[in-house]
Amino acid sequence: MGQRPNVLTPEASPLDRFGYTVRDLRERRGLSLRGLAEATFCSYSKLWKWENAKRAPKYRSEVEQLDRVLNAQGLLIELWERIGTDDSPQGHVSVSGLHVSESSVDLAMAASQRATSDDEGIFVPARLRDGSVVFVALDRRAMLRGGMGLGAAAALGGGTPAAASSLPGLTRPARSASAYSGTPVEHFQRARRLLIDSDNLLGPGRAVAAARQHIEDIKQLRQDAKGADRHALMELQTQYAEFASWLYQDLGDFDSAQFWLDRAFQWSHTVGDVDLTSYVMARKAQLAGEMRDLVDVVDLAETAQRMARPRSRLAAVARTYESYGHALRGESTDSERAIDDVRNALDRVSGDTTPWGVWLNEQYVEVHRAQGLEVLGKHAEAAEVFTSAIKALPDGYHRDRGVYMARAAVAHAGAAAPDQAAAVGLQALTIANDTGSGRIVRELARLDKALVPWQRQPEVAEFRAHFDGTLAHES
Repeated sequence: MGQRPNVLTPEASPLDRFGYTVRDLRERRGLSLRGLAEATFCSYSKLWKWENAKRAPKYRSEVEQLDRVLNAQGLLIELWERIGTDDSPQGHVSVSGLHVSESSVDLAMAASQRATSDDEGIFVPARLRDGSVVFVALDRRAMLRGGMGLGAAAALGGGTPAAASSLPGLTRPARSASAYSGTPVEHFQRARRLLIDSDNLLGPGRAVAAARQHIEDIKQLRQDAKGADRHALMELQTQYAEFASWLYQDLGDFDSAQFWLDRAFQWSHTVGDVDLTSYVMARKAQLAGEMRDLVDVVDLAETAQRMARPRSRLAAVARTYESYGHALRGESTDSERAIDDVRNALDRVSGDTTPWGVWLNEQYVEVHRAQGLEVLGKHAEAAEVFTSAIKALPDGYHRDRGVYMARAAVAHAGAAAPDQAAAVGLQALTIANDTGSGRIVRELARLDKALVPWQRQPEVAEFRAHFDGTLAHES
């Protein structure tokens, strides 16, 4: 049973007025809250909080999208602006209370990300008073007004990208298929491949805004497309949604990653591509594993295997994620059996014609075996396997190399080799600064904690000082 909506008095506050107006406009247009969530690419829970004056939208781009969908003619933007900047959600680190140390992050990268939109938010790692490291959402413009340095900003330079133009009052023309050389599908397919390459080398911060904008553009094109063209655009929209989920996952924003995977899963059923749906389900298992969700990870992986073609590459991909799920649960035998099944299947699935999971190879499987060993407490063996897999990693996987290095460093620390852990951790930190990968930073936060017993050793102290320099700090 859903939550009961608040009875709002519009005159009580600007926030109440905004929530009241959103609900009124939605109901006048016959939209359910879930229908509005689908139309605006916002989560149901977020919209519920807005409508019930529990929280104001954080970013202007979200309000602009809501205003367009509800045809409010700028009314919602005006009401949102009256709320002011005092209504900060709980759990966020306040800008005025932040101290950020300088870091060696490339400032050009930060500038390019800042230029995406002055209203765009930023998702950064911060150290709390108790020494723990968490990811917090900050308003980019308020952050810069508050004098925050660029170290933490550039380290994870992503945020919720604006779907609309950054120029106030400028309306973008509707997308038209005749505007493209070749077909629109070919255009967006090429753009997606370029974004994937950019993500591998430079990280997600530069690709996430483009991916979300392309989803909007494809939706516009679908309005006039028919037949095979409409179907192809829907399939491409699904692929972009899965890619957007991956980008947010790497940024460390798991809520947005789950939201876009849910959209991809829903849209994949519209496409009717069994392989694509199976792949998205396997990705759900992977995300659950990264979130250390002990309840869902194995169930999702097993479901993906049932959905996949028998003895297919996608079944092996899902079995890989199942192995890690068993490791998280402490089920060593089941984990090792699953990963052995995948290793034995590699030759068989190498000829699979599906475009999904083509990266499944011996190095990928070995990395996941090492990841499971580390979780199971077999640190020395995990570190050895990580090191061998990293050496065999092909060129062009700059960010992934950093993720694996960070995990190897954690394994070295677990094996009581602090000097080696700190040295490998510093290399991973360099890649984190290059790419803005939240996955690397999360692993390095684990390393930072694991190295506390050796914090007086010079190598360890050097790593911890450099890592600390990339973080925002709670005052």
